[in-house]
Amino acid sequence: MSIMQEILDFNEKFVSNKDYEKYQTTKFPDKRLVILSCMDTRLVELLPHSMNLRNGDVKIIKNAGAIVAHPFGSIVRSILVAVYELNADEVCVIGHYDCGMGKIEADKILYKMKSEGVSEDTLSTIKYSGIDLKNWLRGFNSVEESVKHSVETLQNHPLFPKRVPVHGLIINPENGKLDLVVDGYKGEQE
Repeated sequence: MSIMQEILDFNEKFVSNKDYEKYQTTKFPDKRLVILSCMDTRLVELLPHSMNLRNGDVKIIKNAGAIVAHPFGSIVRSILVAVYELNADEVCVIGHYDCGMGKIEADKILYKMKSEGVSEDTLSTIKYSGIDLKNWLRGFNSVEESVKHSVETLQNHPLFPKRVPVHGLIINPENGKLDLVVDGYKGEQE
């Protein structure tokens, strides 16, 4: 049986048994918080539980590395929507130790793309269009610096309200311990 069929079979029972009722809430985050976190599988349940969060408490946005890579990309747009339309009034950028983005090598990804059939012509067209794929695919050397950079990008964004504190944290994916890197109420941690 395929993964998709397993999901659909489970979902049919989930709906018919009304198991969804315990998750019902509104689209507005009860704790008025938006979190940018990594997509790491270890954080799916660990992160909310380590912060005492339940369904409906926060908006969670996930991407590789919890990185704000572009000030006008979809991550910032989602955060701005959460703040301006969904009543979030604080932001947390939460990276994690042992993050795969700290080990990513653009050349290896490009090699894998080529081995999967992405042509040199396609890569040349993208380069000609002004996209530096090696830069776009690069990771980071320090999770602390990456979190600080993402926090600063939001704090200095021309469309981001100054009244909204942006916090930076790093979670340990083994035990859920949170380390504060940037206290959005005060600025950078010592």
